[in-house]
Amino acid sequence: MPSDQTQTDAYLTTKVLTASPAELRLMLLDGAVKFCRQGRDGLNAKNYEVCFNGFSRTRAILVELVSSIRPEPNPDLHQKLCSLYMYMISRLLQASHEKSLEKADEVIKLLEYERETWVMTMQKAAGELRAAGGATSAQAALAPSRAPAMAGAGDGTSSVSFEG
Repeated sequence: MPSDQTQTDAYLTTKVLTASPAELRLMLLDGAVKFCRQGRDGLNAKNYEVCFNGFSRTRAILVELVSSIRPEPNPDLHQKLCSLYMYMISRLLQASHEKSLEKADEVIKLLEYERETWVMTMQKAAGELRAAGGATSAQAALAPSRAPAMAGAGDGTSSVSFEG
């Protein structure tokens, strides 16, 4: 009989392989929040190994998020998001080095806000696709063939394009 860890690994593998690009980004954000909280809890408990592991995993996810954003649709939005992610990486390094719970909490709040914003973006895109007759369900709307690209009109507004 397979172990619980083997079953968990198989479930996660299936979930990742069947997820849309939008859902994959959401999974990355969920992981970043989870690992950042673990790092913060380790810092609070003075368990610096747990702190290091949590913050390291969070930084790795933030680097992945930076590298996955394409600048072509909206260079200004691309620059702002990259700057935000790099700021969070910097704050995590400071939190770890200075043993600062406040800096870790700041990153957690930013990650939670980013996650909430992404969920609203996914819901808005799904609604727009349904309204345009391009999808009959939210699941169909969130199963694009290409990775999402941040876009904007250059007037301070932005949107997400699920087409390349």
